[in-house]
Amino acid sequence: MLRLQLAVLTGVLCAAAATGTAGAVVNGSDSTERYEFIASIPETVPAAGGLKGVCGASLIHPRWVVTAAHCVDPEGTGAVPDGTVRVGSDRRTSGGTVRAIDRVVRHPGYRLGAPNQHDIALVRLDRPVRERPVRIAARPGPAGTPTRLLGFGTTVDTSDITQIAFPERLQQLDTRRGAVSECSPGFADENRLCTISRKPGAMACIGDSGGPQVQRGRHGRWELIGTTSGPGDTGPLCADGPGLYANVPAYAKWIRATINGPSHR
Repeated sequence: MLRLQLAVLTGVLCAAAATGTAGAVVNGSDSTERYEFIASIPETVPAAGGLKGVCGASLIHPRWVVTAAHCVDPEGTGAVPDGTVRVGSDRRTSGGTVRAIDRVVRHPGYRLGAPNQHDIALVRLDRPVRERPVRIAARPGPAGTPTRLLGFGTTVDTSDITQIAFPERLQQLDTRRGAVSECSPGFADENRLCTISRKPGAMACIGDSGGPQVQRGRHGRWELIGTTSGPGDTGPLCADGPGLYANVPAYAKWIRATINGPSHR
């Protein structure tokens, strides 16, 4: 969770509205286009006095979003989803289409850790939405491929949860695929993508968990390659190092089986 775990508690804030991991995405910028597939999941952290937060997600089917498993793990992280998902809005608390959460399916191999294992989950909406889902890429591009991060996470890079500040406007940050060796040993692998910012002092942070990393596919359309999972090293701050993303294409078979399974239709 973005900085495991600025204890577990901070990471679970997946977006506390201190008014989750980057000026939001730390040192990012306001979104420059409409991303119909962007989604957000409001959350509450009872152990932090009822602090309100949000995780990111991506619409991959009219009735399903993909997010980080730790975003929908109340027992492990202490953050409780409020029961809704907002789809297609560049505003954290308004606009888009709001649907109730009908079902949550975490990957069976998910485990909290440093780094998290199989940190991916699917959330089914109670009704379909009209927004256009993002296509899951056949595979992430090689190291060096230009990518983009999206999120409503804190604009202040801090380990003090009382200092985090979440934007209302969706933020974006241009990044690139990193080589496995650019993250700390044992962090990046075939299931976890190392991600490097193209701007110094910038990266996903608290509140961006579960949000998308995308790359350009054919015809210039965005394709989903990752969901924000946590830091790519052991440093104390988000923007001083690489980010770590669940490799969504690596889970495509599980995603299809879950969405098309008889108990989930």
